[in-house]
Amino acid sequence: MPGEAGERTSPYAEHESSRTPTEAAINRLVLWNIDLTLVDVAIVTRDAYADAFRMVTGRPLVKLAPAHGRPDSEIIFETLAVNGIAVQDDHLPRFLDALAVCFARHRDRLAKDGRALPGAKDALKAVSRLDGVVQSVLTGTIKSNAVHKLKAFGLHKWIDVEVGGYGEEVYPKATLLQVAQGRAKARYGTAFTAGNTVLIGDSTRDVQAAKIGGAAMIAVASGRSTAAELQEAGADIVLPDLSNSSEVVAAVARLTTPAGRTTP
Repeated sequence: MPGEAGERTSPYAEHESSRTPTEAAINRLVLWNIDLTLVDVAIVTRDAYADAFRMVTGRPLVKLAPAHGRPDSEIIFETLAVNGIAVQDDHLPRFLDALAVCFARHRDRLAKDGRALPGAKDALKAVSRLDGVVQSVLTGTIKSNAVHKLKAFGLHKWIDVEVGGYGEEVYPKATLLQVAQGRAKARYGTAFTAGNTVLIGDSTRDVQAAKIGGAAMIAVASGRSTAAELQEAGADIVLPDLSNSSEVVAAVARLTTPAGRTTP
């Protein structure tokens, strides 16, 4: 499918998911957090959780555990607990399945009741033009719902969802980052390390995941963590938002090279 005028055709379009690693020399991995980094769909997410909670427990949801950069698996366990539900072995898989079903029912509301954050689309497009880059996601959202969020705002065109890390995978986020690096290596034939991997996210948890998991960190103060908190947590670069796509590209380029990280 041809790209828009002046754009490089995206190698991550859905119909091209079978492309082989030899078709491009991929040597930079950029992982994006989704919620409050690229999009804000909190209202739809809460409604989907409420529907899933009722589907699994037969009771109305009274309190939803806060996200705070955590994966859906953690939020589910805490939500069950704070609503007085004794957690059983099958609760997590049942809730994850229900959440996928209920979120899909609400997907037509995403663009109406949610929003892409300023500059998100242009930033993804601009980063995609860097030599040797593949972009994916490292998100607490389960995979099916992550794809719905990206597609609702046309952001999926620049994302290879097959090498991402998602909220149904019960790993700490730092470990999930390493899982994503392993998937990218298997797909593209390049070893991804702290020298050629960048995580872009909005929370101090994202910063911690990058530092522990092995990635450079571009923090965006578009979520609930302030720029000062992100800086103190150890982010390599802190941006106020994604509105300056040239600034985002320069940050990625500064932190990665095919052979390793450049000198700041």
